[in-house]
Amino acid sequence: MRWCLFRRTHNLIFLVSAAECRRTAPQPRILDGWHHHPLLSHSSMIFAVLESANSSQASRHARLTGAIDRPWHLRAWSGICLSGWFNALRRHGFRVSPSKVPMACILGAMSTFNSSLAVLQRLLYGRKIERTDLAADPIFVVGHWRSGTTLLHELLVLDENFTFPNTYACFSPNHFLVSEVWLKGLLSIFLPRKRPMDNMAIGWNLPQEDEWALCNMGMPSPYLKIMFPNLPVVDRAYQDLRGLPAPLRRQWQDQFMWLLKALTARESKRIILKTPVHTFRVAALLEILPNARFIHISRNPMDLFPSTIHTWKRMYQYQGLQVPRFEDLEEEVLQTFCEMYQAFDADRHLLKSQQFFEVKYEDVAADPIASLKSIYAHFNLPVHTQVMNSWQAYVREAGSYKKNRYELSESQQLALRNRWASYFNRYGYTDDDE
Repeated sequence: MRWCLFRRTHNLIFLVSAAECRRTAPQPRILDGWHHHPLLSHSSMIFAVLESANSSQASRHARLTGAIDRPWHLRAWSGICLSGWFNALRRHGFRVSPSKVPMACILGAMSTFNSSLAVLQRLLYGRKIERTDLAADPIFVVGHWRSGTTLLHELLVLDENFTFPNTYACFSPNHFLVSEVWLKGLLSIFLPRKRPMDNMAIGWNLPQEDEWALCNMGMPSPYLKIMFPNLPVVDRAYQDLRGLPAPLRRQWQDQFMWLLKALTARESKRIILKTPVHTFRVAALLEILPNARFIHISRNPMDLFPSTIHTWKRMYQYQGLQVPRFEDLEEEVLQTFCEMYQAFDADRHLLKSQQFFEVKYEDVAADPIASLKSIYAHFNLPVHTQVMNSWQAYVREAGSYKKNRYELSESQQLALRNRWASYFNRYGYTDDDE
């Protein structure tokens, strides 16, 4: 692939020579995104990278908040397929900030590499994946961002009877079966040691959100807001999938099942999954996995809200193709939370008592092992020696973890009490818990 860069006064234009990889089997479409564009069938693709009107002001703001950005660092999108990459750019108007152009160039080059490896995975593993049955009904950890889903996910996957999508599989879903053995080690030097939003470690073998895998498979996702933080959410319909036309809803479900089958082909065990967006999708998930189990974790909104704001700021800075301005971020968090729990509460009745359990973050943090025993007892899962020893070791090592500290203004506290009142009431959070 050849990249030709032409500098102009107000924009940058790239000419990219690429050919889209064709399918080799009639399986769910991973390389292609849901949206097809005539340019994908041509040998040349032209896309303009437009400068944001307020990029200089936003850049100064990003520096003030301590953002560190290096274009050669691996991003959440580093494993995206070529068609998914192009569709993401096209559907967001190619509005990449000039300072993010080096990152965009690297991601574009890597997308071609990813699509090439994806063809190899299709050839070697396509039929095996298609014939694979899930080892057992998966378990979903759901809840709002920063509610403790990562902590609970990491504790659950310590059980060797389970498998999970690790960071490498989620960032390279199109080819992890053929590349993980040799490529993972080579890329480790480009992987940050800690997540940008908190002090938790990052590693290829640690559990990761499967929503990133769907993004890199070329599926529309609300997470693409992170790629273009200054634009409205293009894929909001993919939060709960309710408003999607039936063919697009089925396509999402097919892609998701393809991912689960690929994970099972790698290791045939019950899969533990965690993605906050799945809190919106209980009904859609039950359509394809009627016996799946769900663990919902809640957290005091007075802690959850500022932590979520901090997370999105850091993610926009590190993962975005625009220098973020953080316009209306607080309102976006407030409204998304309301939409999430409207959807979740509407679907709650679909879950049988034996397939649904709820915990509080505060309880898990105070006594992780007791919380895990409660979960295992509810789902009739055996607590064997290996998992107990692993839990105890995790708790000992986590003693040095330091949580970020935040303070809320009176107006923010009032907004939370008013707009999230039903959540406060349902989970028993009061002013005394702050």
